[in-house]
Amino acid sequence: MSPGDEHGYTDTARTRLRLPEDPYTHSPRRNSSRGLVTVVGVVVVLIAAIAFANRGDTPRNTTTDKNTPSGNHPSTSATSPTGTDPVGAKTGGIPTGYAHSRQGAESAGANYATALVSADFLKPARRAEIVKQVFVPSQQASLSQKFDKAYNPKFLSDIGLDANGNAAAGQTYVSRTAPIGTKTTDYADSVATVEVWCTGLYGTAGDRSTSPVTSDWFTLTLRLNWSGGDWKVESFSQEDGPAPVPGDDKASSADQMAKAVQEYGGFTYAR
Repeated sequence: MSPGDEHGYTDTARTRLRLPEDPYTHSPRRNSSRGLVTVVGVVVVLIAAIAFANRGDTPRNTTTDKNTPSGNHPSTSATSPTGTDPVGAKTGGIPTGYAHSRQGAESAGANYATALVSADFLKPARRAEIVKQVFVPSQQASLSQKFDKAYNPKFLSDIGLDANGNAAAGQTYVSRTAPIGTKTTDYADSVATVEVWCTGLYGTAGDRSTSPVTSDWFTLTLRLNWSGGDWKVESFSQEDGPAPVPGDDKASSADQMAKAVQEYGGFTYAR
């Protein structure tokens, strides 16, 4: 599932229907690389342990971008923690109260990405709450109409959901996003453009599912405004990738996937 940008949501939907072919039964995969991976993994763990033991008690960096020359990033790497608190609270399950800085805009972009590309966004009642929380007031009415038109009952039925966005009995619809990193491409006092590189899961776990849970990689670009004392989305768009070479992990069963989604919660993301 993907909202896409504000011009044509149906064309950019992430959900892709697949013909049934016993999707959760897979032939054995080659494991020739497992031995080497295990050795490398042990070496990496040892190096990390030594580095941790030898590191000094460096104070946390509490300097925001406002205190750096020309609004540049701090000396930390692009997506490492900076010590600035990401949010002050949560409203309707969505983090709110971001810092009025480049870091705050990136934190907002990451958390808004998880909300916009979520299973809740396909539920009309919950979608109305998310739109109200995430978008600037001037865009809420028009976007709500466009989203409702894109995610109409027929669209929901095509991906195995009822008119309320719920999966059939015995099935679990999955759409969960994990930001990998953020990048600010434009920043001023009241506006910011943030790119959020994401990976995600989407599909339906359960018996007779024609859309088994799979993964994808995409980048959301969000245009943010400082509005009402917080960062809000004015507009956004999506493009595929960057995507890595697929690994040789064995796919889990539908029951295992549904259980994992139900038992493992999400995170609040911060720059």
